[in-house]
Amino acid sequence: MPTTKMIDMHSVQVFLAVAEEGSMSGAAQRMGISQSGVSQLIRQLEEELGVVLVDRSTRPMTLTSFGVALRNRGTVLSEELLHLKAQVLDAGRGVKPDVRIGLVDSFASTCGSALTKRLLERVSQLSIRTGLSPQQGEALMRRDLDLIVTSDPLMDTNDVIRYRLLTEKYFVITTPGAGSRLKTLDDVRAMANTLPVVRFNRGSQVGLQIERYLRSLNIRVPNRLELDTADAVTSMVADGIGWAVTSPLCFMQAAAWADKVDVHINPVLDLERSLYLIARRDEYSVFFEDACKAAREVVLDTFLPRLKAMGNGVNTLVYLDGETSVEYF
Repeated sequence: MPTTKMIDMHSVQVFLAVAEEGSMSGAAQRMGISQSGVSQLIRQLEEELGVVLVDRSTRPMTLTSFGVALRNRGTVLSEELLHLKAQVLDAGRGVKPDVRIGLVDSFASTCGSALTKRLLERVSQLSIRTGLSPQQGEALMRRDLDLIVTSDPLMDTNDVIRYRLLTEKYFVITTPGAGSRLKTLDDVRAMANTLPVVRFNRGSQVGLQIERYLRSLNIRVPNRLELDTADAVTSMVADGIGWAVTSPLCFMQAAAWADKVDVHINPVLDLERSLYLIARRDEYSVFFEDACKAAREVVLDTFLPRLKAMGNGVNTLVYLDGETSVEYF
């Protein structure tokens, strides 16, 4: 039966040699061990995994579906091992690291390129992925990412380090003229009775947060339309399909449609979100400090000036906490 014992990577490398050479004898010659030694290692690997990797009844020998899966993934792992020693030694000498960063979509669209320019000066290789906050958090904890910018603070996760970049308040957008009397929350409730809400996908942190807030206001409009991106939401509002609640970052992400909708900062919505830079604790500590500084500079020098230039007062809904400290959990 398969066990929880760690797979021996030497055995995996011997198996890869068998897969590439097509025979036990060829693998033995390449690896510098006896053919019986190769056969024994392959059988031990099969016992550990609880599957048959090699079909020994065929000539030439072929891999089973399990063997193909191990070959594909094992090749990647083997290549990573070849580079591991060099990377560890480089890190000890202060050489810049290879870093994988996840950015929530709204930040990636508005600040991603400016942040990338700054970080490329600090790393030897940079990999950036974009997506929804829950996906980024899961990837960080799986170690698929080293650092994330997210609206999900991961409060229930241990051993992370967290830096708050900014806090932004939500506001209402409508088709021009549709919300001319939008002054109070009662006006929002009245509009909800006549116009549909264009929603962010409730699988996103933003969509879930807005949905819960609307329910707290006793605004329960049938769910007829959900969208994944801020530019899609804003374009639907611009085309008269309905109204929406959005944030400054999301509004900047939809800049192409910003002048085609009305912005309603009043009534003031008691709803806000923060964006955080998060990493696993005690990993890439020096780089994390550099990343916090770089992200802060991007918000101050790139995002806020662009938001102010839009001239609709949305920039007043973004708050920075001065010298925001790093929080350890």
